[in-house]
Amino acid sequence: MPIKSMTGFGRGEVQRGNRVWTAELRCVNNRFLELKIKLPKGYSALEDNIRKLVSRYLQRGRIDLAVNVSGDFSDLVKVNINIELAKSYKNALVQLGHELSISDAVDLSYLASLPDVLVREQENEDLDSVWSVLSQAIEESLVQCEKMRQQEGLALLTDLLERLASFSSVIDQVAAAIPELLVQRKALLQERLEKLLGTVQIDPQRLSQEVVVLADKTDVTEEIVRLRSHMQQFRSSLAENGVVGRKLDFLIQEFLREVNTLASKINDAHIAHLTVELKSELEKMREQIQNIE
Repeated sequence: MPIKSMTGFGRGEVQRGNRVWTAELRCVNNRFLELKIKLPKGYSALEDNIRKLVSRYLQRGRIDLAVNVSGDFSDLVKVNINIELAKSYKNALVQLGHELSISDAVDLSYLASLPDVLVREQENEDLDSVWSVLSQAIEESLVQCEKMRQQEGLALLTDLLERLASFSSVIDQVAAAIPELLVQRKALLQERLEKLLGTVQIDPQRLSQEVVVLADKTDVTEEIVRLRSHMQQFRSSLAENGVVGRKLDFLIQEFLREVNTLASKINDAHIAHLTVELKSELEKMREQIQNIE
């Protein structure tokens, strides 16, 4: 895929035993890679692994990744008996019964309900085992997001190529109009000189020199050559694999620079109208490029 959008969504889900891991990933355009991760409590040590995995798929964009886990965690619960404390409770209860002349036997359930006799402890999970499952859910979300970004990238590619073709067509119109413009300006210059000089004969050599100066001021050959070169680079960049958004944005700036120079050199209503069309297309292209990785 030549270009990819920076906008996408993906969701992954993996079940292991009695627990289900889910990962939801959303990304939008951004100049750099900005990753925000939301993890359940107790799993922050996996953040570095997650960042490395995400960076294999995404190089630019603002990404929000939310990870959740649900299910039965009873296998992580351990109950310990404080036997010494239980004996102390029992002895105290037996002594109490003797002192009060109460012959009831010590009840096990009552003894177990006394504070700190049974201690419930939450065991830590093996994070390597967790990662083997969680990474699958995250990768699934990344793959889904990648497909969406590729589909949108194809739409962006089609639109940009159409706009580039329209831009090229207007450049051809500008180039075709220049020779006729020079002829008109030569005639206008001669007409003005004749009015100023009246019956005085115009020196053909002097007129030729003025025409050369006029042609030099109106010459936009270099600008058109550079614009066509930029167009070729733009097409080549669209066909490249990898991150090309910044390069395309730079080329758009160069396009605008040359169009502005061209417009300043040619003071003509028709050319001015064409340069407005060129700038309009470039602005639309720049908006689209902001979403390309």
